[in-house]
Amino acid sequence: QVQLVESGGGLVQPGGSLRLSCVASGISFSRYNMGWYRQAPEKQRELVASITTGGRTSAAESVKGRFTISRDNAKNTVYLQMSSLKPEDTAVYYCNANGMYRIYWGRGTQVTVSS
Repeated sequence: QVQLVESGGGLVQPGGSLRLSCVASGISFSRYNMGWYRQAPEKQRELVASITTGGRTSAAESVKGRFTISRDNAKNTVYLQMSSLKPEDTAVYYCNANGMYRIYWGRGTQVTVSS
């Protein structure tokens, strides 16, 4: 059974930082491109950042310079380090595993940026 379990969300003040983690099980983690998506209320889900099996990263323009994605294949974990958080970063953040034939999603973790 494939599971992607996100953690690390919460309430943070503007300008603060959070680190999200996503632990994968049931897949050959190193063979999957991984990504973080987010969905704010009444908005479409959007890609925040991604990392390939080879470690190449990309990020949405809205988070470049503030968010960093990384992975630890030994721990089957992908991270999203978020800094200089803004209220508009408030959303449910989802982990995504994208293989050649399969795509898996986590259940999400809430991030709320508010004073």
